[in-house]
Amino acid sequence: MPEISRFFGIIIAMFGDDHNPPHFHVRYGDFRCTVTINKGVVKGQLPRKVLNKVFEWMDEHYDELMANWARLQDGEEALPIDPLK
Repeated sequence: MPEISRFFGIIIAMFGDDHNPPHFHVRYGDFRCTVTINKGVVKGQLPRKVLNKVFEWMDEHYDELMANWARLQDGEEALPIDPLK
């Protein structure tokens, strides 16, 4: 899995061959979901507290997430993004 960040047991990944809209994948234990970067639409399930942390992280790193999406669409590798602190 092309991991770009990890914090509090939450793993965030982005894939180069993924479809639009721009989004990322989240793993937390047995839970899995995708989150769109622009609108925060969630497909899948996460515990509410975990999802709140993911949204907080997403808000802090919006520009980096969009830059990573563009990099992946251009065939480049995604860059790591700092974890939520």
